[in-house]
Amino acid sequence: MQVLQAGQHKLIYLELQPEMVTNIAKQVGFDTRTKDGQRSIQLDLSTPARQSPLLLFDAADPANLGWFSRCQFYVDGTSGAVLQTPIQLANQRDRSGRALPYSVRLQINKELPASFRLPNKAPVTEQTVYSVLFNFMNALLNTGVGVCGGPVVQALAGRTEPQGNRN
Repeated sequence: MQVLQAGQHKLIYLELQPEMVTNIAKQVGFDTRTKDGQRSIQLDLSTPARQSPLLLFDAADPANLGWFSRCQFYVDGTSGAVLQTPIQLANQRDRSGRALPYSVRLQINKELPASFRLPNKAPVTEQTVYSVLFNFMNALLNTGVGVCGGPVVQALAGRTEPQGNRN
């Protein structure tokens, strides 16, 4: 981890290792393709042998209340940001534009504001980011992740069709 200063702005630069991120994904049970960039690491995660979709659900839908009470992570449906983490999530889509139920794309930011804190005001280090990443991937497979509002990130589990009149 390095602290960079650009004018009056201070940034934390995380020295994340793509091999370590790939190993975490494999430990959890994902097949992964990793692309390491200067400012972020991008992961294409998939679980082709899984029988049910990844547990990414619409937190606003009353039918998903049971999932909502168990989830540890929430995704801003407008931006894809996983709240209080340096992770962003996006659906992967097939050729017709439908979200694939067994695949997602993650981006882990390496540059963060110096004031950035994880939940419980934990300081940001490479080890804490690896821990959060492991827990987030595990939640996608086992406990559930809530999508809050917005049309950009689409739920994969629970009731996925939009609510409203069908008449």
